[in-house]
Amino acid sequence: MNKKKIKIAISGAIGRMGKMIIKNLIKKKKKYLSVLLTKKKNKKTKKKIINLIGKKKFKKIIFSDSINKVNQYFNILIDFSTPKNTIKNIENCILNKKKIVIGTTGFNKKEKKKIYEAKKKISILKSSNFSIGINLLLNTLKKITKKIGKISDIEIIEKHHNKKKDSPSGTSIEIGKTITKTMNIKLKNNAVYTRYGYIKKRKKNTIGFSAIRAGNIIGEHKIIFAIKGEIIELTHKAINRKIFSSGAILGAKWLYNKKPGIYNMKDVLKNIKFNK
Repeated sequence: MNKKKIKIAISGAIGRMGKMIIKNLIKKKKKYLSVLLTKKKNKKTKKKIINLIGKKKFKKIIFSDSINKVNQYFNILIDFSTPKNTIKNIENCILNKKKIVIGTTGFNKKEKKKIYEAKKKISILKSSNFSIGINLLLNTLKKITKKIGKISDIEIIEKHHNKKKDSPSGTSIEIGKTITKTMNIKLKNNAVYTRYGYIKKRKKNTIGFSAIRAGNIIGEHKIIFAIKGEIIELTHKAINRKIFSSGAILGAKWLYNKKPGIYNMKDVLKNIKFNK
């Protein structure tokens, strides 16, 4: 299909990421944005969106509180909402043969299973972090882990704003999974999420997680490899949420011609070269 025909719907349109994706999309020359989905369709939410994009642009976009009413107006859904809402949207996408980009985190086991079952029927791009930098960091992480993972004390420290609900962050879990997969061990058996009181000697091959929730921190992840006599630290800091929205839009355009299956940002970035 021709990329000129890409029509994007945004679920969670007035959320932090929803608003950033909208801002990013309306600046582009090609008209990708077609549908805005919010929990409630009322004067208050309508006013917020008009203030964000202006009256003229708002008139050209479908605004709805129900995905079932707008299926004919989009072919790719970008979803940064809640696990419960995302699962409902996936069910709709299966019925109507739509592709979906998932940025929502905090899914439980049952919800994760539904997502992976859906890959047989529709194209899904799922990532806990759409930042180009984080995904490049994961590649570097594999190389370091192969060399010194099993002789290191490994800690993952993440910082986010005080409104973030899930902990550890989806990105921290992805970092942990990348490390343990490279070491050929299981994260669920080796993760240490809390330390309190008399904790005894550290067990071999454990991965420590620490989560900070404060102020309006966008996102920071640090991975520590401590070996005898030296420490290696990898750090990624998000300075602006635009990096996540740009990654999600890049991913949506990449997904447009892909067959049913589940993909991640590593797939998107595999053959892409960036110009200044």
